[in-house]
Amino acid sequence: MWKKNRKRVLALGLTFSIIIGMAGCGKEEQMKAETNPDTPVSEVQFPLKEKAELSFITNAPATSTQNPNERIIFKRLEKETNVHIDWTCFVADQFSDKKNLALAQFGNLPDGLFNAGMSDYDLLRYAKQGIIIPLENLIDKYMPNLQAVFEKYPEYRTMCTAPDGHIYSFPWIEQLGAGKEAIQAIGDIPYINKKWLDYLGLEIPTTTDELEQVLIQFRDHAEELEKEFSIEGDVIPMSFIINNGDQDPAILINGFGEGYGDTGDHFAVTDEGKVIYTTVQEGYKEGIEWLHKLVTEDLVDPEAFTQEWSTYVAKGKNHRYGLCFTWDIANIDNNTDYVMLPALTGPDGMRNITRQNNSETSGFDRGRCVLTSSCRNTALAAAWIDQMYAPLQSPQNNWGTYGEEDSFNIFELSTNKDGGEMLKHMDLGEQSPVEVREAQSVNGPLAVLNEYYDVYVTQPEDAKWRLDNMHETYLQDMNSKYVYPNVFMSIEDTNKVSQYDTDIRKYAEQKKADWILNGGIDKEWDSYLKKMEQYGLSDYLAIKQKYFDQYQKSLSETEK
Repeated sequence: MWKKNRKRVLALGLTFSIIIGMAGCGKEEQMKAETNPDTPVSEVQFPLKEKAELSFITNAPATSTQNPNERIIFKRLEKETNVHIDWTCFVADQFSDKKNLALAQFGNLPDGLFNAGMSDYDLLRYAKQGIIIPLENLIDKYMPNLQAVFEKYPEYRTMCTAPDGHIYSFPWIEQLGAGKEAIQAIGDIPYINKKWLDYLGLEIPTTTDELEQVLIQFRDHAEELEKEFSIEGDVIPMSFIINNGDQDPAILINGFGEGYGDTGDHFAVTDEGKVIYTTVQEGYKEGIEWLHKLVTEDLVDPEAFTQEWSTYVAKGKNHRYGLCFTWDIANIDNNTDYVMLPALTGPDGMRNITRQNNSETSGFDRGRCVLTSSCRNTALAAAWIDQMYAPLQSPQNNWGTYGEEDSFNIFELSTNKDGGEMLKHMDLGEQSPVEVREAQSVNGPLAVLNEYYDVYVTQPEDAKWRLDNMHETYLQDMNSKYVYPNVFMSIEDTNKVSQYDTDIRKYAEQKKADWILNGGIDKEWDSYLKKMEQYGLSDYLAIKQKYFDQYQKSLSETEK
């Protein structure tokens, strides 16, 4: 993959022993870990002269191999580094529980967790217990690839730094655009069936009233549509999965009231910098009433309030949807028959798209990889992990690789305009992007930056399609100045926020589903607001406001 004359970045030519069993736990053991080894950088060269071994826990989808060493990415890395990884792999949907059980075995910890899935609370809790170790010294000394990312984008280092000043995890970073043009700006995109519109002689709706009338036409001409397009099953004018991130219909109600609609975490920020909760706004109330009206008119899939992803997809693959919501329509049906539904103008003329929170810095996951206090060769571990941040390696970890002889490849190894090595995305054809990538990608810590495109890797065709269409359809209506940023709270505030979120979010989403399905929001609104306050909404907002203000201050100081 790499040219022979290219410098190998960091490795550790040292032998090491694996410690079986550690007596005690907590800060004492944390301090014993080599969090700041003094191995000379000149001695750190891959591939190692002698094979070494590290142990990691990870996870993989149930549909893919559960042995990471069978993946060509890791086979190639072992040859390149001479580092063998002893993997413990759990099925992805069981990983949260399995991970917590594994970390409870303090005397028998692995060196690290690769695809760690650590929340902020997890990071702070396990750091306080001495189970995971600080990483900033290792990053500065043994990780030039990650260092280069932090130097170019200092906000990522800021977001990785805990309130106590330490970095406890290696991040996942995927840039596809930035700011309002980031691919993450909108997740729950509504896709409307253009084939049906054309057959019925209908225009793409631009207002809430027009959408309602279009859905009525889908309903009233269901038999014609089923016959014309050989649809298996009944036509469904609109389907979604309520309170399920990108599959939620909240984007439809941005045209009501103040125009904030609803977001995945139910927070928004006014142009004055005030943090608000979307589900207590008057516009939200009006929008929910309108969605209930669609239910009463038999325009909404009855299973939208109970179905899981597999059921949602199955009906989509049978081409039954007039309107559905998702990140990528190719995972539900196809991107030929559907177009993105534009921002809808509400009954009072409001037209707005509320961007997803955390989207200013594009794709970012703080807790993607950690090292434990059992790791004795921390320099080796850091150097090996740094390979994941190499510009040619990160895209493979994120999407898939090349060179598979018996299965589909995401990439072919090609060259850029200057003759350097570049990964070129292959045509996915009719394949589901999710399914194809699950077979090859390994995720974990990585960084794919905007400046890598057409230098180290081509932009994925589905991503380019999404970005181009999203920018054309939505960019002009992204009126809000702010999104809530990815802040790192103290463990005290994290605990408070976790409790508030459990109570407040659960109640808000329960009522949202109930009101859309059964109605009653106007009658119950005042008691609902009182209940939200009883759960601590004002205090919750105060904490969120404090960290928003701190983040904005840090940005202004960086700009100076």
